[in-house]
Amino acid sequence: MKLNILYEDQDIIVVEKPVGIESQSARSFEPDMVSEVKKHINTLSPKNNDPYVAVIHRLDKPVGGIMVYAKNKESANALSRQVSDHKMEKHYYAVLCGKPVDNFGEYVDYLWKDGKNNISKIVEKGINGAKLAKLKYKLLETINLDNQELSLVEIELETGRHHQIRVQFAGHGTPLWGDRKYNQQLQPGMNRGNVALCACRLGFVHPKTGKKLEFSIKPQEHIFSEFSQFS
Repeated sequence: MKLNILYEDQDIIVVEKPVGIESQSARSFEPDMVSEVKKHINTLSPKNNDPYVAVIHRLDKPVGGIMVYAKNKESANALSRQVSDHKMEKHYYAVLCGKPVDNFGEYVDYLWKDGKNNISKIVEKGINGAKLAKLKYKLLETINLDNQELSLVEIELETGRHHQIRVQFAGHGTPLWGDRKYNQQLQPGMNRGNVALCACRLGFVHPKTGKKLEFSIKPQEHIFSEFSQFS
């Protein structure tokens, strides 16, 4: 696996996580992003001890996109504060099955994680363990593909809950294309790829210099190429 490095210095490294790779240390022999980043650091500057690599935020295994990792504890603490204070800007592209009611919208729900089955559900506010989940979306384009209406949306994630985007859009009637976990409408023709979700843009303040950094990529999943913005 070759890392696509978007930025690196002595404090942080910004990389593109491929689809199908764990964003944190995996419990199997499969590759994961933390291990790959450590290999890269060791290649540049071999040391006897294990390089420090801190996970700041996560992406689901079937989702690709931009991630930042910290290379020391001070940077990890500073970046984690930006996440907890909702100051790290995380934007996604997604392909939905159907069309949202509004061209611009905000979803505010409470999610409960079922760790045993590795799923999350929208629940009432007072449920024990329920956490607030907020996102904003903008409809970019709607097409008809194989007699099915599909919509391209850009999403600004305000909180980072387990499977949040996938759960909220499914709960509001427009599940993500290719999402085998939350899309109950899957048809044979829709199984041609992975879940159509990409962490396309990431913005944050550098933990040491204080400079605002922004990075962006285009989604690789082929379904995005059906839309004029990526064709």
